[in-house]
Amino acid sequence: MLWIARLSGFFSAAMVMIVLSPSLQSFPPAEAIKSSQTDSYLRLNAPTESSDVLNRFSFRKAAVFHNADECRSLTLGKSGLCDPSLVHVAITLDVEYLRGSIAAVHSILQHSKCPESVFFHFLVSEPGLETLVRSTFPELKFKVYFFDPERVRSLISTSVRQALEQPLNYARNYLADLLEPCVRRVIYLDSDLVLVDDISKLWNTSLGKKTIGAPEYCHANFTKYFTEYFWSNRRYPGVFSGRNPCYFNTGVMVIDLVKWRRFGYTRRIERWMEIQKTSPSRIYELGSLPPFLLVFSGHVAPIEHRWNQHGLGGDNVKGSCRDLHHGPVSLLHWSGSGKPWLRLDSKQPCPLDSLWAPYDLYGNL
Repeated sequence: MLWIARLSGFFSAAMVMIVLSPSLQSFPPAEAIKSSQTDSYLRLNAPTESSDVLNRFSFRKAAVFHNADECRSLTLGKSGLCDPSLVHVAITLDVEYLRGSIAAVHSILQHSKCPESVFFHFLVSEPGLETLVRSTFPELKFKVYFFDPERVRSLISTSVRQALEQPLNYARNYLADLLEPCVRRVIYLDSDLVLVDDISKLWNTSLGKKTIGAPEYCHANFTKYFTEYFWSNRRYPGVFSGRNPCYFNTGVMVIDLVKWRRFGYTRRIERWMEIQKTSPSRIYELGSLPPFLLVFSGHVAPIEHRWNQHGLGGDNVKGSCRDLHHGPVSLLHWSGSGKPWLRLDSKQPCPLDSLWAPYDLYGNL
């Protein structure tokens, strides 16, 4: 089913116009792929599934979404997730943000012309979530990967918000290690967003010679993402020499995994995290974002801003209500401390939280 939504202008309350695509064809669904035997450090010693999470959460079963006529008929046979026609999407799953992740998946399927051609790679650090996903989306194509928190725990610095210190927040740094070598490109998405457009449009974005693509915000004050100590140090600012660094949000990225692996970007990010830990003074304050800026800023393939209308969760302290940025919208992102499901449950929602609510599958009708 194809849905297209556009929103524009600055406003507090918004309406989404939805157009239903004609003539959808059903194809035999492929069975969800389970996690296979681990072949890398990050998937060793994965815990077994537990009923605790299943007892804590109850999600309604999603509708089944089928490919449109023009989509390629796809069954995951011999080639499996290595099928070159698949769109690969990576999202983390954890108890704190599970409701948001489920809503994000739901929105992607609902607005995709070829939902059966979308393959989800879920990154987890706790048991029980695979069964929950399968019960909510019985025909979803997905695989679950265990991310060992100990791989990154010693590199994490305290941040302005405790949620930004969680090891799973850094799992995006290790996608090239976690995912199969045949997966050459992936879209990484945060758990606090929904799409209102076809994800294949984002997937088909040209990265040129760049390794990652993301919406850039060059009007933002780039210096604020690093401390005075960083800027006053003779060595550190030189990393941006010859570059035009701009802020970008790491919650929506298209990543060329072939180039990432070739140039060893995981280790480059880890190196900056080590410098942060061993430096006499901190060089940044804001979680997993600054190392990405240090490595990639100025070397990012620009993507239209419509693909990350971010900041809807307010700032990192108060989480106050915000309006949309001017222009069309394909993805709504509640980055910041205010999450739509928490504000809706508290009966104190922001106006734009109503745009997230239709994708929420939590609870019973």
